[in-house]
Amino acid sequence: MPPQALSADHRTNRLLAALKPEDFALLEPHLELVELARGQVLYDTGEAISYAYFPNDTVVSLVNVLEDGQTAEVSVFGREGVLGLLSAQVTQEAFGRYVVQMPGTASRIPVDFLNEVRNACPALRRLIMSYGEALLAQAFQRVACNAVHSVEARCCRWILRLQDRVGRDTLLLTHEFLAEMLGVQRPTVSVVLRTLQAAGLIQQSRGSITVTNRAGLEDSTCECYGRIRRIYQRLLPGSYSPQVPSGSKSP
Repeated sequence: MPPQALSADHRTNRLLAALKPEDFALLEPHLELVELARGQVLYDTGEAISYAYFPNDTVVSLVNVLEDGQTAEVSVFGREGVLGLLSAQVTQEAFGRYVVQMPGTASRIPVDFLNEVRNACPALRRLIMSYGEALLAQAFQRVACNAVHSVEARCCRWILRLQDRVGRDTLLLTHEFLAEMLGVQRPTVSVVLRTLQAAGLIQQSRGSITVTNRAGLEDSTCECYGRIRRIYQRLLPGSYSPQVPSGSKSP
């Protein structure tokens, strides 16, 4: 689908929505709505970053690719954030591989222009600084989580985090992709997902997972899920506003 045929609102992205109309107006003429396909690589390690992407209903992972070809997710970007900007401050090279994990739309803008506006707009500069701090705090928490918490707890956190970003129960996920994001073998993920399904927390089907008991998933995950949400809510109020089915737990 060509970009001009898309009709999503740029301000579906919560960073853009947080800007005052007069500040958003500085960016709007240069924002381009693009559709991203599942598995699409936006940038690979070391590639020059020319655009920053503000996800709307898509989710993009930043993964580190090791010499033997194994990958591990380092960070994730959804409608609460922007990707490509913070890693383009000095070298303008991608830290790792940016790969689309959930298809959808994003609003992209040339990095050079965004930096010009940020330098001239205090509100945008503060917003991006707050987001950068939240992203760093999230990475700090993830290091501890990956070191000490079980695969089951981390899997629950990953599913909850993804549902927060897309706002729906059914998530397009395969065992292979989830294993890659968690940095474990596929059989391990298959065992964990069968356990979660047997407990009535999710329902699996070919290529997708449906959350059937969000409160139960929240009970089964580790402390890191709630802590990361609170960090975002403190630094970027409204970035993780509840967009989940009724009956879900409050953060």
